[in-house]
Amino acid sequence: MLIRAPAIVCAVRPHGEHGAVVRLLTADYGMIAAYVAGARGRELRPVLMAGNAVDAEVRARGHTQLPSARVELVASRAPWLAEPLASAGIDWATALTAATLPEGHPYPALHATLSALLDAICHAPSARGWARVLAGYEVLLLRETGYGAAAATPPPDEDWPLLLARLDRQGVAIRNRLLAERRGDVMAARAILLERLKRMTGD
Repeated sequence: MLIRAPAIVCAVRPHGEHGAVVRLLTADYGMIAAYVAGARGRELRPVLMAGNAVDAEVRARGHTQLPSARVELVASRAPWLAEPLASAGIDWATALTAATLPEGHPYPALHATLSALLDAICHAPSARGWARVLAGYEVLLLRETGYGAAAATPPPDEDWPLLLARLDRQGVAIRNRLLAERRGDVMAARAILLERLKRMTGD
């Protein structure tokens, strides 16, 4: 097996002395887990950051071994990882995606929407510009994985408290359905995000 595809870095876990197991979301092949040699080195560490867009080449190493991957940076989210709200949004969106999507099942709509969400987080003037996109991504993820029906489109003039309340309700479904057996670490990222968003209520 040899796959070459654009991908979004969703999770990086150290493996061995210098490498890492990376979870990459692609449009055509879905979530792919692969070993990247030298992932924690000076050259690849800034490439393999959650939210980054990369070109990936994934090669199978046998039926019992994890595929290996080589990656090249396409778009970096690193400048926004230093900003508390943007960082929390990127961390939550990618952690949720990595924790819930099975490998080898394509979800082109999720790939496109996650890419749009990450762009919005990085380029919208404030979180008020991307929080609705985040809420929509969560609904889509629930629906695509079989845990939700098509949601009613919220009004375009939905005010901030109503949006926050909607995010709170969606959090219950995500915790109890998508993350029923592994909610701790992943939901902690969402708690940080919601706390920071709620601080904006008086802005």
